[in-house]
Amino acid sequence: MDTPVERTTNATRRTFMKPIPRALLTLAIVSCWGTALAQPAVFDPGKQEFADNCASCHGVGGKGNGPIVDLLRKSPPDLTQLAKKNQGVLPINRLYAVIDGADVPSHGSRDMPVWGREYRIEDAQQMREARGHYDSAGLVRARILVLLEYISRIQAP
Repeated sequence: MDTPVERTTNATRRTFMKPIPRALLTLAIVSCWGTALAQPAVFDPGKQEFADNCASCHGVGGKGNGPIVDLLRKSPPDLTQLAKKNQGVLPINRLYAVIDGADVPSHGSRDMPVWGREYRIEDAQQMREARGHYDSAGLVRARILVLLEYISRIQAP
């Protein structure tokens, strides 16, 4: 059984301890909220385009280790090494042609999807739904260019 002194001490402890967790919780919330507000979300269309259309084969980091790589006939290249393998210069024109599909071999097929054609089909469907007029070729070029800009940022030093 508690003595009167222990009861007073326990009651005092409970009284003083109640506001402390609330204060700590409030402090934690305010700290996190302030941090979240200080870091604006950054829209990165090239990174998003890569995540949507390339990462399944090339991997999130572009190293050729995507989740479906075991299902492919040919391993996708490590996109982070393209400039290094080309004397330090990213072969933009060649990459553009590969992505757009302009480099389709005259005999046989290519292993990579023709994204230029896919973009044109996808963009046309979206524009029909929006009932807007648009420059299909310009939109496809823009999507490929933001993708190329992103690939340039993931190049190994």
